[in-house]
Amino acid sequence: METWLSGLIPDSALHLAGFQLCRADRDTELSGKTKGGGICFYINSGWCNDVTVIQQHCSPDLESFIINCKPFYSPREFASFILVGVYIPPLANVQDAQRMLADQILCVERSNPDYLVIVLGDFNKGNLTHDLPKYRQVIKCPTRGENILDHCYTTVRDAYHAVPRAALGHSDHVMVHLIPAYRQKLKLCKPVVRTSRKWTSEAVEVLQATATNSLDEYTEAVTSYISFCEDCCVSSCTRVSYNNNKPWLTAKLQRLRLDKEEAFRSGDKDRFKEAKYKFSKAVKEAKRLYSEKLQHQFSANDSASVWKGLRQITNYKPKAPHSINDPRLANDLNKFYCRFERQRDSPAAIPHDSSQQLQLQCITSTFPSSAGAWAPPPMPTLKHCADQLSPVFTDIFNTSLETCHVPACFKTSTIIPVPKKPRTTGLNDFRPVALTSVVMKSFERLVLSHLKDITDPFLDPLHFAYRANRSVDDAVNLDLHYILQHLDSAGTYARILCVDFSSAFNTIIPALLQEKLSQLSVPDSTCRWITDFLSDRKQHVKLGKHVSDSQSISTGSPQGCVLSPLLFSLYTNSCTSSHQSVKLLKFADDTTLIGLISDGDESAYRWEADHLVTWCHRNNLELNALKTVEMVVDFRKNSAPPAPITLCDSTIDTVESFRFLGTIISQDLSSRKPSRGCTSCDS
Repeated sequence: METWLSGLIPDSALHLAGFQLCRADRDTELSGKTKGGGICFYINSGWCNDVTVIQQHCSPDLESFIINCKPFYSPREFASFILVGVYIPPLANVQDAQRMLADQILCVERSNPDYLVIVLGDFNKGNLTHDLPKYRQVIKCPTRGENILDHCYTTVRDAYHAVPRAALGHSDHVMVHLIPAYRQKLKLCKPVVRTSRKWTSEAVEVLQATATNSLDEYTEAVTSYISFCEDCCVSSCTRVSYNNNKPWLTAKLQRLRLDKEEAFRSGDKDRFKEAKYKFSKAVKEAKRLYSEKLQHQFSANDSASVWKGLRQITNYKPKAPHSINDPRLANDLNKFYCRFERQRDSPAAIPHDSSQQLQLQCITSTFPSSAGAWAPPPMPTLKHCADQLSPVFTDIFNTSLETCHVPACFKTSTIIPVPKKPRTTGLNDFRPVALTSVVMKSFERLVLSHLKDITDPFLDPLHFAYRANRSVDDAVNLDLHYILQHLDSAGTYARILCVDFSSAFNTIIPALLQEKLSQLSVPDSTCRWITDFLSDRKQHVKLGKHVSDSQSISTGSPQGCVLSPLLFSLYTNSCTSSHQSVKLLKFADDTTLIGLISDGDESAYRWEADHLVTWCHRNNLELNALKTVEMVVDFRKNSAPPAPITLCDSTIDTVESFRFLGTIISQDLSSRKPSRGCTSCDS
């Protein structure tokens, strides 16, 4: 509230023992008033003696006084405290006063982003939350009569508990005791303790030096021995991180901070001065290195690094997914993912044709670029010991190709259910993502390159995935080209059927895939190897801390494997259109049927749609009629809408736009960025 002080009253008359006085008396020329007004602070010297005046403002509508207090102790998240004293006269223009005050506070926040701003004073009819919504009023008790005229604002929720006290002297305002209720971030959350391998140069050298009946036992012995050597040679370190730590705070800075505190406690001023200088210098260097790291993430040709940098700059912390504490759900999901399992046909005898021999250099080059996975050996071991491990894995890979058998430990996978939407209601709301051995991923990349070289000349020309010099843009442009070229003729229109498969990768039959690969001139040994790769796979579901029982499955290809998209493309390669007026475009499991209709004759289009259903039934693929949609592009005048198409005894919904490989295509053939309300054909 107003102090009614003027320059005629000296500071000595207002002195209180143990307190520092900071005052801002009313300026009669600026305010246009001769009496009243004025703001002052009494700062407890036991709490802070470093007080700096930042700004003083006086006008007919607003008087404000801003000071900066650096206390002897404050929570780590607050570097300092900025106190803003406010007095808004009863007859002032409240909107102008609040606007000026908000501008002053925002200016202070921009200059001092790590400081805590506390705004308090006599607001009369004012309310700061109208201009600064993030500030919360903590005084809820009446301060004059039944009115709350004195306010206290801060951005921290539940910072103070306001208790009314008796009025001071002849004041008509009660005193308000603000009792701190804030809990430090350090006390709100328990520190996170992480244990990781401590990869030192000595440990790497020792681990590299360790490298000097049946394929399954051979592979199991190799991977187990690598894990044993890693446990013996690489020590573990425990790191504690707090939720209010700065991102540039390194272990070196932590040690220097401890040295500075120890020097302070020792009472040696020279030692403390030297430790403080080293710590300040190290902080500047750490901030510089962190800035360069962020700049490198933005300049790198890696979208993951760019998004990681954006999250660090904006301090974005995604909401934790809804935890599911149900141990039975993991087993239910594993059974649900194995629902397409069929009785496996007896494998044919292994042929004696020559198999591909992998070279040592090829395997060595795949190790450092492989993504991490759950099974041993881990990524750091392969990275540091690629030269030592490549010969043994070259022998394992070549033996696997010769015997057409994939080691069981390479086929074992952990399924991580990823929710398709924030709130799940059934088992089908989880997408299965398989985590497999990092060595198997390297093996798959080698087979993938070999398989692409063989099958590329025989692939459907309207299939765009895993093709040289072809991309998603080519598929979208060709789709639009067919439609636009056809619509140039009179009396024409187009129907576009966006097909959705139910768990496409999980329905592949290895025996059928083997026949299709043979028709594409893939060597018999490679066909047998792929069949064995997809057969007798052990999998279990990990849902949080719960792990399901292991199940064996011989149907489908795991989502998350390197080979899965290409194998599905080869599996559906024989599904093509036999009519010139109907185009079937494919990109992995994204399939679009385009009917180019002339003179209202839809017989070819409907025949191809029925043929697609029949083909899917013969090849164990399930069409999801509920998610399959159709869009009609018809620029004719006064044309009646065509009869809807029916698939699997379900009428297909007609939409005005759909998403085709990430591009929204509308009925007027315009494209735009995807939005939430648009029907998707590739989700």
